[in-house]
Amino acid sequence: MPVPDVVRGLAVQQAPNGLSYAPFGQTHLPTLDLERMVQAVPASIAAALHRRAYCFVPLVLGESEEAMVAPDYCVEWSDRAICHRNATVSGSDYTFISTRLMHDRFALAFEFFINVGHHFVDAVGVPEGFSQNVWAQAEADVRGETSQDAWENRRLALVARNGAVDEKARGEYLTAAFSDAVAIYLLSLTVDFDYSELRERGYPLLAPQSLAERLRTVAEIFPPNAGYEFAIRSRRRSG
Repeated sequence: MPVPDVVRGLAVQQAPNGLSYAPFGQTHLPTLDLERMVQAVPASIAAALHRRAYCFVPLVLGESEEAMVAPDYCVEWSDRAICHRNATVSGSDYTFISTRLMHDRFALAFEFFINVGHHFVDAVGVPEGFSQNVWAQAEADVRGETSQDAWENRRLALVARNGAVDEKARGEYLTAAFSDAVAIYLLSLTVDFDYSELRERGYPLLAPQSLAERLRTVAEIFPPNAGYEFAIRSRRRSG
């Protein structure tokens, strides 16, 4: 189905935090799980996303210029599907997320929150306090990063050019690091997970203590909504 047709049939809802969202088709996503995930976004973040609706669909297809949504799952459509796709219809912005490409609640929540983090940064920018803390970590050569984009832009920003920092790469690094931190913070409000579950190939994961510092900064700026708790727990190594 073309996205404009899907939008006409959407029953867009507004969560108590002010975020707009809608399920469509055979998502296999329980209503309570969806509500819990959407409401995890602090109201102070949701307020900056008032012009966008997050649509949870079985599959959104990505190979054609025209955005298409599959109302159910099949192997043929899944081979053509992508994790998410943004679209503008009649002046309103929508983000379609493929629920049936995700293998568990962790993966789906993280995909949703990564989009929230990027959209928030696009709307508001990066808080100065966070930028100062993260750049101090980069200058101290703290091990690892939170995503491939953050890792690569951090490397580029610190490449010496007549002793000066590459400001374009620095800005892109801070943007990536902040949107990553927002996504990980929101994920921690929704599901319990081990930090190692965030590991991907291609770059080393940020040192746990350094990430904890970033997440505490984000939590101070955007306190959790009622009913959610932010906590970082350390695990002692056995032996």
